[in-house]
Amino acid sequence: MSKGYLISLEGGEGAGKTTILEKLVEYLETKHIEYITTREPGGVHISEQIREIILDKDNVDMDPKTEALLFAAARRQHLVQKVIPALEAGQIVFMDRYVDSSLIYQGYVRGMGVEEVFELNQYAIEDLLPDVTLYFDLSPEVGLGRINKDETREVNRLDLEKGSFHHKVREGYLMLKDKFDRIEVIDAEKDIDEVFSQVVDVLKRRGVING
Repeated sequence: MSKGYLISLEGGEGAGKTTILEKLVEYLETKHIEYITTREPGGVHISEQIREIILDKDNVDMDPKTEALLFAAARRQHLVQKVIPALEAGQIVFMDRYVDSSLIYQGYVRGMGVEEVFELNQYAIEDLLPDVTLYFDLSPEVGLGRINKDETREVNRLDLEKGSFHHKVREGYLMLKDKFDRIEVIDAEKDIDEVFSQVVDVLKRRGVING
């Protein structure tokens, strides 16, 4: 079996990753391309249970190392149970957040250290990094404004962080893109059709889908 592609979608709160994934599904169906979509933390039953603990608004006292370890645990179960089998079957896996989120949120923003968090996650991912990472870049003010307007979106613990937290998230992602060639920056402040067009162009240029 040919190996599939692992595509991660990253960005701050309200970047529009979920909406883009929905449009990607429609596009891939018309092209008859084998794919799955999934998310972190979550994607499988055990990982979804861990997700509830991580994002629970009552868990404001969670230690950063506890948070990082919970993410890594959810990540490992998700990979073994869902992601790796799909890749081995030659499918494209589109993942809403992956290891870069831990590098930024726990490593950079929470101050644990990017390299330290990467080493912690190596035990979980065993060198399985994305083939392409789509980073949806926008100002925190725009992202949080979108969240506040979306009455259907459940507010989680990360949404309640101060503005400085979200600015540091963006700062971290922009730093990380200079470390990894796999990271492609998408201007997420454009309207949804323009954002989607950027995504398709990147996937074609990277050879993930045919032109």
